[in-house]
Amino acid sequence: MSLNPHAQFDETVLEMIEHSPVGAVPNTPSYQDALGRLYASHQVYHNANHKDGHVTVRSLTRLPAFQADNLDALIGGRIAAEALEPNAKIFDRYVASLPAGLHAKAESLRLLVAGRPAHHRKHGGMLAHDPVHSLFLVPGTGPHVGLPGNYLYGSVLQLTAAADAAWAVHLHDSDDGMALCDTPTMAAALDKLQELLASAPFHLKELDALGFRLK
Repeated sequence: MSLNPHAQFDETVLEMIEHSPVGAVPNTPSYQDALGRLYASHQVYHNANHKDGHVTVRSLTRLPAFQADNLDALIGGRIAAEALEPNAKIFDRYVASLPAGLHAKAESLRLLVAGRPAHHRKHGGMLAHDPVHSLFLVPGTGPHVGLPGNYLYGSVLQLTAAADAAWAVHLHDSDDGMALCDTPTMAAALDKLQELLASAPFHLKELDALGFRLK
């Protein structure tokens, strides 16, 4: 039996949020106190889909994450980083996973999240690649709400096009909330990505435990 005298009522509030189509609870002192406890313990986030609504972390654990579908092949050394699934296709899969009513809002963020296609240039007859920038999306939140569906978006990126370039992992909410981690190699960046995928959902401020800094 829990020693927390509020545990039963807080559980009722979690269930109420999960059964509400907009993640709402009554605006009374007892319910607002429960929300305060649930936010403080990272069991509830602000809902990106409904203004003034809430979403439980345990409901977000059922959502998929999105990353390059051939990421395992890169980790296993069977493809080069330039062969990763394009960001636009990763974003397509994210949008397709959302309820139809959220598609338009998600599509309005395509350029911000997925960016422009990588360009390939000729230098002295040699084909040069832009630095690698691979998109991923995970359930979560930050100082601001996430994208539609309550998603954070991020990238594993090569900092320059040089073969010995350092890498980084960046993660964003829907506004200017950002967590980042610098890594010396692609392998270290991919390890960090695997940690993020295994840890989601989360609030950006929780990522200091994984070596990220909030910006």
